[in-house]
Amino acid sequence: MTGIDNIKAVYFVGAGGIGMSALARYFLHKGLFVAGYDKTPSPLTRKLEEEGMSLHYEDNIEEIPAPCRDKATTLVVYTPAIPSEHSELTLFRNEGFRIEKRAQVLGTLTRSHKGLCVAGTHGKTTTSSMCAHIMHQSHVDCNAFLGGISMNYGTNYILSDSDYVVIEADEYDRSFHWLQPWMTVITATDPDHLDIYGTKEAYLESFRHYTTLIKPGGALILHTGLEMKADTPEGVTTYTYSRDEGDFHAANIVIDNGDITFDFISPIESVNNVSLGQPVPINIENAVAAMAMAQLNGCTAQELRDGIGTYKGVERRFDVKLKDDRHVVISDYAHHPMEIHQSAKSIRELYRHRKVTVIFQPHLYTRTRDFYREFANSLSQLDEVVLCDIYPAREEPIPGVTSKLIYDNLKPGVERSMITKDEVLDYVASRDFDVLVILGAGDLDNYADQITEILRKK
Repeated sequence: MTGIDNIKAVYFVGAGGIGMSALARYFLHKGLFVAGYDKTPSPLTRKLEEEGMSLHYEDNIEEIPAPCRDKATTLVVYTPAIPSEHSELTLFRNEGFRIEKRAQVLGTLTRSHKGLCVAGTHGKTTTSSMCAHIMHQSHVDCNAFLGGISMNYGTNYILSDSDYVVIEADEYDRSFHWLQPWMTVITATDPDHLDIYGTKEAYLESFRHYTTLIKPGGALILHTGLEMKADTPEGVTTYTYSRDEGDFHAANIVIDNGDITFDFISPIESVNNVSLGQPVPINIENAVAAMAMAQLNGCTAQELRDGIGTYKGVERRFDVKLKDDRHVVISDYAHHPMEIHQSAKSIRELYRHRKVTVIFQPHLYTRTRDFYREFANSLSQLDEVVLCDIYPAREEPIPGVTSKLIYDNLKPGVERSMITKDEVLDYVASRDFDVLVILGAGDLDNYADQITEILRKK
């Protein structure tokens, strides 16, 4: 990997995040010594330890292993979510270690490989994992760094000898500005992370700048109707896509008895009778984008059909935990109002005549403050809304900002209640449900298996 050939050890400050862990696995696979810190143990960190990573869970410089104390041969990778006063990160800074954000390391990969990147407010994890699966099972193959655990591979990372690398391009903290894509999809630009960007205009400008980074000869695959204005270099071809229109789109869509089929319409070669392996309506346009990028990089019609037909999805992305005659339980990571709108829309298409209850844990005080009306509007598509306390992640509380802001703005007629996260299991045990959706990007999903088991026994 060009740029870090002398590195023998890699130390991760904030190792347990989904994106950071994929990079850790890359370096483990390369045979380097890999260690790091994370705030709390999790199933993901335990898996990393099983795979050979040395981890600890206390901010303590004494815990840094000896192989990671030589600045000439150690790369330090950190996540922006780590506070600047973190003592281990401070030590590395003061002693002149090479320190890079996760996005910088991925940027190095896009300079030494053909980066196939997927950016956007929502849909990027599903679209990138779809593209990676199509490419990996094709004659082209790829590496991949994904923002979720692929159900096909049980991991968020694929390694091969291919020149291609599929990367989920994260706009948080402008991380995607470190990338140099060969091709990129942009799925959506609904404003988010306003704690970082401040204004919608700054958010859209960040995406415009991202399009200037595409390598000449490559391509931009842009969802129709986006507010952003692309600014691609000379020699970059721009294509449009969506579910129903654009250079790439779907036609003859059939949603019937839990199955979805469609024709993939393409200026290169259309592919008829594609069966969606994870049959969720929102995945139709995600599949169109993934197939477009895979086709532009040499995948055949049959490889596109096979890839989408065998795609199993991503953990926590419309993850159906239970589906029997009495109950459906779905876990979904949606945590932005537009994501929730799309998720609710898909649920309504699939379960037209059933009562849908959602248990939602808002993610971040700032996001709740900025979008509580939009959250309420999206959630009001469903029959019953149960709101938990806000998951703070990296933030301190903001006075007056609670889930009650959303609760008070739900539309008339929507059943509603507020409970704490600790009350969720008792709440589920005391009730019965038809379709139950566990929604949000916090830690409520940790209860998903227990919730599923409670309802299975009913």
